[in-house]
Amino acid sequence: MKKTFKRTLRVSKYVIYKETLVDYKEHFWSFLGAFFGIGLIAFLQSQYLFKQENIFLIGSFGASCVLIYGAIQSPLAQPRNLVGGHVISALIGVTVFKIVPDIIWLSAPLAVAFSIVAMQYTKTLHPPGGATALIAVSSTGKIPELGYWYVLSPVLSGCLILLVVALVFNNMTKHRRYPNSTKWKQLLHKRHKHQLKK
Repeated sequence: MKKTFKRTLRVSKYVIYKETLVDYKEHFWSFLGAFFGIGLIAFLQSQYLFKQENIFLIGSFGASCVLIYGAIQSPLAQPRNLVGGHVISALIGVTVFKIVPDIIWLSAPLAVAFSIVAMQYTKTLHPPGGATALIAVSSTGKIPELGYWYVLSPVLSGCLILLVVALVFNNMTKHRRYPNSTKWKQLLHKRHKHQLKK
């Protein structure tokens, strides 16, 4: 019992120490990734959509940025989770809205609850996906009119933009690697070796 307590205390100290370290380089790359990811989506929205159609930039993308640029090693921040979580949640949100369009006290919890279970089942859990489902059932104006087009744009197109920016900015230094899967690491390692040979 005493041994377990000492080990737990040691691990806790280490975690607290790691969490309180200020790594300015890490913060810098997180800032740049988020700035360019959201900035690119906002730029496309401002250039190609009328002011009354400002739907390309949805709130759940801000939460995704926290994960894919600020917590890049998290299982919830990986590409499968980013894209799959948003797309599945958007599909569920639109479907729930079509079945229960005018009863917000029922459609909102149904959309979020079903999206969580679907993401768990498909191993694509991404917390901002819950917000994507909620946006589909609670928004007014243009988003409800989109129907299933909402899944393709803004959701899928926005996720792909965020992912491309994450792949660029999260792999610019040797200390940051994204995504976290072994297959991607091997692919990036081969590419890096190939560039060194040139």
